[in-house]
Amino acid sequence: MTALYWTANNSSVLIGRSIRHIFRNPDQAMTAIFLPVAIMLMFRYVFGGAIDVGGTAYIDYVLAGIIAISVTFNSTSTTVGVADDLERGVVERFRTMPMSSTAVLTGHVVGALARNVVSLAIMIGVGLLIGFSPAAGVGGWLAALGILLVFTLAVSWVAAILGLLAGSVESAAGLGMVLVFVPYLSSAFVPPSTMPGGLRAFVENQPVTPVVDSVRNLLLGAPVGDSAWLALVWWGGITLAAVPVAGALFRRRARR
Repeated sequence: MTALYWTANNSSVLIGRSIRHIFRNPDQAMTAIFLPVAIMLMFRYVFGGAIDVGGTAYIDYVLAGIIAISVTFNSTSTTVGVADDLERGVVERFRTMPMSSTAVLTGHVVGALARNVVSLAIMIGVGLLIGFSPAAGVGGWLAALGILLVFTLAVSWVAAILGLLAGSVESAAGLGMVLVFVPYLSSAFVPPSTMPGGLRAFVENQPVTPVVDSVRNLLLGAPVGDSAWLALVWWGGITLAAVPVAGALFRRRARR
């Protein structure tokens, strides 16, 4: 068998392990499902009536932003999971086996993708129940899902890096919150044009904003402009940089 075969085989085993953890750990279910839905309901019914986003219903405007926030919320489970494996000695046991060193991180990252797929399906379903009115065709939905996939993959690898940098599970939980708040400083909740000048400049040029803008416009059947390409360039580049960094950090932590 080739090295590629064994890498894929080892990764599939640890992907299954990460997915089983989703169903066995109620905290992960809470983070992946209930918390994003609660935030969406809060902004729909508590703040939605007081926020004017032009001629668009607020639930149509805010759903894309809530989806981005759910991805970063879910990333904390990846950060904590990687740190937990290192702290409990699971990685040392894996190193005694003839297995690929990249399989551990791949398992966590693909497990994060699975959590986000479940979360996305539930959020869109709840969104439809409370008034979300998408106008996208099949192509628009596929393009929006593709951008979200690239975004989720990049965030998951960055979350894995944070787990490798954390000194303990407790510090990993705090470190993971760094990613959680990034979408709040984007176009997730209100148009950047309503913000003060300095903040507006930051919001318009940070990497989450093109994800939110492109997904929102694709789902609503509106012109996307350059936001889709910007989102792919930003988060595709982050993924390409994060994967080798995560691999190097993992090998260093494992040897230690």
